[in-house]
Amino acid sequence: MPEAVRVNELTRKFGDFTAVDRVSFVVERGEIFGFLGPNGAGKTTTIKMLTGLLRPTSGSARVAGFDVGREIDQVKLNIGYMSQLFSLYHDLTVLENIQLFAGLYGVGNDRFADRRDWVLEMAQLAGHQDRLTGELPLGVKQRLALGCAVLHEPPILFLDEPTSGVDPISRRNFWDLIYGFAASGTTVFVSTHYMEEAEYCHRVAVMNRGRIIALDRPRSLKAAIQEPVLEVTTAAAPRALEVLRDAPGVIEVTMFGRAVHAMVEDQAAAERQIPEILAAAGHSVESIRPIEPSLEDVFVSFVHRSGGTLAE
Repeated sequence: MPEAVRVNELTRKFGDFTAVDRVSFVVERGEIFGFLGPNGAGKTTTIKMLTGLLRPTSGSARVAGFDVGREIDQVKLNIGYMSQLFSLYHDLTVLENIQLFAGLYGVGNDRFADRRDWVLEMAQLAGHQDRLTGELPLGVKQRLALGCAVLHEPPILFLDEPTSGVDPISRRNFWDLIYGFAASGTTVFVSTHYMEEAEYCHRVAVMNRGRIIALDRPRSLKAAIQEPVLEVTTAAAPRALEVLRDAPGVIEVTMFGRAVHAMVEDQAAAERQIPEILAAAGHSVESIRPIEPSLEDVFVSFVHRSGGTLAE
């Protein structure tokens, strides 16, 4: 398998609406490949085509060396898939869910005991296999769903916003598991809208309006940003953000804790004008300084260049 995934001009239409528009990219073996984009960008639709849940309208894709249009059964045998809803049955016990997925993935008796024990240990559910899945805490459900997705030890793992709704500690622990899979040679394809998660990926594709608008390593994406970014600290950051949103020379503003990140057209002019604009609105500036763009700033910049989100 020279590459884990190869996509060429992949397109999906729903009537007159184009959800995915001529997307092309390659994912290398053992890579953690991130898909970053706002809701409605086309991330989930792309993943559903690559996992055989949706047929492409046009274009082509090969996953684990198999064509998603003609060899979907082979594709499904070589991938694991975990959706936003964790793909579990809440009215089944932990063990019953494991047994169900083992049957779906063809994990027979000779392997089942070892894989079952591994899932229970990884999900920290050893001794709790008879608990109803619906009663488990969200972070535990997440680990169980991941275990069920990789019961058959697939070479490629697709994760569609797998940490939505879980707490930061569970999210960090989950990414430790992802790194472990990648280190053992598993290719991980993960979509997310959490900017800090995209930092963990080897490469990130930024998607908006059905198209990939940027693709590179996180550090390289940051270096590609040409617009200056200023960090503005004020006692009333949410109100300052609203004031600056339509200010002259300000391209985009976002919140970072008590600070506001302002992407501007001209750094020197903005350093003079922003305190004046905020002062006129009754807000004093504690500090203003240029900073290295965060990945969220990168995301905002590329989405802005591509015409904004569909909601805009």
